[in-house]
Amino acid sequence: MSTATSIIADTTAGAVQGVRTGGVVAFLGVPYAAAPVGERRFRAPEPVAPWAGVRDAVTHGPTAPMPGYPPPFDALLPNPVVAGDEYLNLSVWTPDPGAQGLPVLVWIHGGAFVNGSSAGSLWDGSAFARAGVVTVGINYRLGAEGFALLPDAPPNLGLLDQVAALKWVRDNITAFGGDPDAVTVAGESAGAMSVGALLAMPRAEGLFRRAILQSGAAHHTLTTATAERVAGYLAAELGVPPTAEALRTVPTGRVIEAQKALTVQLQNAPDPGRWGEIVANIMMFEPVVDGEVLPAPPWQRIAGGSAAEVDVLVGANRHEYRFLLVPTGVADRVEAQALAGTAAAYRLPDGALDRYQSHTPDASPGELLAEVMSDWFFRMPALRLAESHPARSYVYEFGWESPAYDGRLGACHGLELPFVFDRLDDPGARAFVGTDPPHELAAAIGRAWAAFVATGDPGWPAYTPDRRAVARFGSGTDPAVEVVDDPRGDLRALWDGIR
Repeated sequence: MSTATSIIADTTAGAVQGVRTGGVVAFLGVPYAAAPVGERRFRAPEPVAPWAGVRDAVTHGPTAPMPGYPPPFDALLPNPVVAGDEYLNLSVWTPDPGAQGLPVLVWIHGGAFVNGSSAGSLWDGSAFARAGVVTVGINYRLGAEGFALLPDAPPNLGLLDQVAALKWVRDNITAFGGDPDAVTVAGESAGAMSVGALLAMPRAEGLFRRAILQSGAAHHTLTTATAERVAGYLAAELGVPPTAEALRTVPTGRVIEAQKALTVQLQNAPDPGRWGEIVANIMMFEPVVDGEVLPAPPWQRIAGGSAAEVDVLVGANRHEYRFLLVPTGVADRVEAQALAGTAAAYRLPDGALDRYQSHTPDASPGELLAEVMSDWFFRMPALRLAESHPARSYVYEFGWESPAYDGRLGACHGLELPFVFDRLDDPGARAFVGTDPPHELAAAIGRAWAAFVATGDPGWPAYTPDRRAVARFGSGTDPAVEVVDDPRGDLRALWDGIR
């Protein structure tokens, strides 16, 4: 039985006390910026005030205000809520604060830019710390607080929070055993889309050496016109002008209720005339291409060399979109006409659905819709990033299929998380992975990710136009990795010039 002992580390704002358990020292809920409340709402992150003495860092800090996942998704993705104002905080897991030069992994959580936190148990950093990687999980402002485009506030506050956290890592990680020149920034879903934005942001240059993007890449952003429209809708729901000055007078809880009301409106009437590209992107609050913080669409900036010195590991899960279609029952209600309409909206060529059907002959219209939407939303952006990035790029696909929903979830969105972080035994993972998941698969993924963080090479060939090498985890009878060149290449080719 392991015993816990207290450990103290010094940061630029003051000393923090963490706890050592089972060979890992955790410092939880350490503030990296001042609480974004009161007059600091809708302002760029400001330095945290130094403290005297030693600050406890033994429990997760407050989480950003969020609406929470609706059923049935709340059962699949644990989403803890911790009340408090100082939610611009981060947590550090390290094998030894007294070490020197350990590689660093900075994790940005997902949650569609409106949910999530670093306190989620499925991305606890202990396993990576045991593998010799100092791991940092960060919080950032969500929803309107982080991404509303207002005329009297900086754009993309959530991204600016992430940059502030990366600067904290640069300035403080040596006190936890890490090397500030060996930082990998990583994320899943909206976290991966955040990484895609960071790769394109001038303010993030030099803050990380490598990047991991899981089920998200560099295609999901809003134009200023759409973002301004959403801010106007939000303000109208609240009965105030669409300005930061006005929104500061509205309690955060009311802002979140207005966000939820807009989400219902979008779901009930997804009119492109009202919602613009959100109808396709689904997410009402995303990074905005504002021309300064985010100068251009991230995929364009990356192709132009904005992160030419950064190694990239990017990929997606085999059946991403089943996560949204199966638990809700939508997959069972999709008819051939709706499937054809989606393919037409995506501008797929004639015969494309027959091509998809040939790969899964027994698939229902709902399952085929999930295949098409998985490619549009996740797989193709990942491949486009790998194709266009000037530095080394590695591509993976996660293929182990969940037993949940009688196996119909497949290798859906988010399923790789408890494998990447070796959290298969966490009670929060059981709804996803069942009672007998393959631990050897988690070990294989963990080794690959740790190797990439340490060396920039996960252990398989880089993705190039000449050899489109993809490492597939859990796709066949062998749970470990197998390298396949250009899997489903005929489907990939359907999207040329489209996505």
